[in-house]
Amino acid sequence: MPSALPNLSALALFVAVVDEGGLGAGARRAGIHQPNASRMIAQLEAQAGTVLLERDPRGARPTSAGLLYAAQARELLEAAEQFSDWLRHSRDEDARELRVGASMTIAEHLMPAWLAELRRRSPRVRVDLEVLNSTQVLAGVHDGRLRLGFVETPRLPKDVHAMTLREDELVVVVAPEHPWALREGPLDPAELAATPLVVREGGSGTRDAYEELLPAAGETPPVQELGSNAAVRIAVASGAGPAVLSMLAVRSGLESGQLLRVPVAGPRLRRPLTAVWNGPRRLSGPAADLVAVATAATPPPR
Repeated sequence: MPSALPNLSALALFVAVVDEGGLGAGARRAGIHQPNASRMIAQLEAQAGTVLLERDPRGARPTSAGLLYAAQARELLEAAEQFSDWLRHSRDEDARELRVGASMTIAEHLMPAWLAELRRRSPRVRVDLEVLNSTQVLAGVHDGRLRLGFVETPRLPKDVHAMTLREDELVVVVAPEHPWALREGPLDPAELAATPLVVREGGSGTRDAYEELLPAAGETPPVQELGSNAAVRIAVASGAGPAVLSMLAVRSGLESGQLLRVPVAGPRLRRPLTAVWNGPRRLSGPAADLVAVATAATPPPR
């Protein structure tokens, strides 16, 4: 129970008295006035239920119980010092290191600029970045392995804090030889949902967001399921079929002509890009700095 725990300052005083052979000398070493030292020793003896020091005009020496008590006190004081060193080291490490998880689109197209700006603002901060899908990022934040996460899925659990950074647009892309490339009008969302696509793996924020926006799409088996945006782009450009990807991920392919965008009737397909974390609601330190950088970053032109 907390009430039974000894006072570490009193233990340090007792050990000093044993080492110095007198209450006055021990009190001076511990930086405690002698009247206060006498009271602290009396409290230790009351707590121990036995006499710990024998006092005489020549000084103070430990009783047999006091010798055993001093030995245990030294071990406890050493453990407390080790804990204090660990805590100090942990604070220093937290000030310099930040474990971050980012889903793939964010990691590939946004995070490099964010990290460059963070380094400019805080040169001592070292970011340990893991590139994962959104489900894996959320799991890492939940179990405490990641201090901060950036995800693309709208399906957020209730046990994390979240801040929307910006919106991202999902677009339909095909190879130039695909029949949809010759369409004169926009694609009907129902036809899109019923068409087998080249998709990202389960747990991907891109796939989650698409199926959230067009729920019927989740019932259509994909033509291919791949583990990265780059693999999906290559498959589409090779004629495997259409895909729905972030504009961030396909902009260079559209500009080069390897991919063509197919307009979709109705509102644009948009999803949030979100920072997530666990613990206190208010971020601090490097995690808060990185979110501030990400929030202030200007989205690239559409």
